[in-house]
Amino acid sequence: MGNNRLQPYSRSTTTIRLPIETNFTLPAPIPTWSSGKPFISSHFLYAGTNFSSGIIDLGALQVAQITSLNKVWAVIVGGPDNNGATFYEPTSIPEGFFMLGCYAQPNNQPFYGWVLVAKDVSLPVEPPGLALPTDYTLVYETPPQGIVLSTGVCSIWLPVAPDGYSAMGYVVTASREKPPLDKVRVVRSELTEDIEKDNWIWGSSAFLNIYGSRPVDRGSTALGISMGTFIVQGNGKPMDKLACLSNLNFSYPSMPNLNQVQALIKAYTPVVYFHPDEQYFPASVRWFFRKGALLYTRGQETSPARIARNGWNLPQNGSNDGAYWIDLPSDKTASDNLKKGNLQKADSYIHIKPALGGTFTDIQVWLFYPFNGPSKVTFGSVTITLDHIGEHVGDWEHVTLRISNFNGELRSVYFSKHNKGDWISSSGLEFDSNNKPVVYSAFHSHAAYSSAGSFIHDFAQEKMFAGPQNDTSKSGSSMDTGARYCLLGADYLGGLGIVEQPWVNFAREWGPKKKSDLEDILHKLEKVVPFVLWKKLEEFVRSISPELLGAEGPTGPKWKDFWSGDERV
Repeated sequence: MGNNRLQPYSRSTTTIRLPIETNFTLPAPIPTWSSGKPFISSHFLYAGTNFSSGIIDLGALQVAQITSLNKVWAVIVGGPDNNGATFYEPTSIPEGFFMLGCYAQPNNQPFYGWVLVAKDVSLPVEPPGLALPTDYTLVYETPPQGIVLSTGVCSIWLPVAPDGYSAMGYVVTASREKPPLDKVRVVRSELTEDIEKDNWIWGSSAFLNIYGSRPVDRGSTALGISMGTFIVQGNGKPMDKLACLSNLNFSYPSMPNLNQVQALIKAYTPVVYFHPDEQYFPASVRWFFRKGALLYTRGQETSPARIARNGWNLPQNGSNDGAYWIDLPSDKTASDNLKKGNLQKADSYIHIKPALGGTFTDIQVWLFYPFNGPSKVTFGSVTITLDHIGEHVGDWEHVTLRISNFNGELRSVYFSKHNKGDWISSSGLEFDSNNKPVVYSAFHSHAAYSSAGSFIHDFAQEKMFAGPQNDTSKSGSSMDTGARYCLLGADYLGGLGIVEQPWVNFAREWGPKKKSDLEDILHKLEKVVPFVLWKKLEEFVRSISPELLGAEGPTGPKWKDFWSGDERV
């Protein structure tokens, strides 16, 4: 991956070594993806595949993903975990391609970087897709006395783009001299999209901060492309005007074909571990229907209907209008058995979609749980279990695998936690066997985590450290999600080779609405929570969504924002 190795730093006689000094690679070699046959798609003009070919055609430009990066400057103070950051420029750039900007990464994780370079294939069209900057603006330089625990002098330069062009990133130099104009290229603005800040990389509130960048508009039909570049924002100053590339090749030729999709599922689908005390496991939807799940109709609640195994008698499409819902059988024994699920015969449900302008493939892996158990609620040092908080019928949870279409490598995994979640780089994952990541399913709530432990659900941390507590741990119960799966959809394939299950188009809830007993819950809490904490806890409990509170069931995968939008963090 290039000459990224940091030199050891010293405080007096103490040597400090950082995670970034380690190059991360996946545990097993990336498979060779069969090319398969090109195909015609009703959604895209031509969906023949150049998946994993190393270069992606964007129309006027071609791009390559460079992982061979040379270190320019490093500092080991500030940023995440106060470990500093390291700045790189791409090397081994293919002939005809040009650098668009440098890469930066926090030092608290192994090196696993990339940045895009571009080639102009629009010529002889005028104006060209790429151009030289006219000058540079200095946006940061190390102070004259330098920075303690850094590798020396650093300057960060913003290319000045001529009219009609946009800069994609910064140039980092290990000197105070302005870089040559031909060091980098800027891009015709018609070929770009707007960007925004992503994860924090380095800095402090005292002078400036550096962030990753990402397209503002994201989702399966969005055109913006992640560049691997970064954003510099001075304290109290507006963000520099930068952009990212746009994919104007609407055929998406670098998305995987059906054969390659199946190979990706085999290679990367995770192994899910369940808590030792878990009572409510996944099941296949067919098993859930066959074992007695019922369809209720508003106004006819006394005569629910049995649901066909593939759900053909469920109302199709429409909206979540409350006219229909799914519930458990009224017989207590049958209901209790259905709640437990059937791990041995459970299926995973997989949805494939383009991401980041078709330069990545997202593989969503959905699990269906017939029942979501009661949750623990933590507020400060107080943890309480209440039977009704979190209980609901029909729990859909998922993880998303983000795979580079340049080389077919798993780059990150999204761990969904109810209505939001976290992206974890492959360098931060635990792997079960070969390149199959480990997912921990939280006790009763089934929220997905990348490690074992006790966690307070993220949205609640913004509410003064209050929220549902999610406990994760390994046990003898686990599920290889690639062993039994059903491919729900991949719109870009135009339906080729995929049989859509009727239940996917059921737009209503997979559990009944219940009258919220919120006031009863608060009354019980008031008796056991210290007075000084009570008002803040009451505020938090009233903010819990109806689904988390157990007042309603969830909709199915296709009717969630995650299905076609970008994953929420």
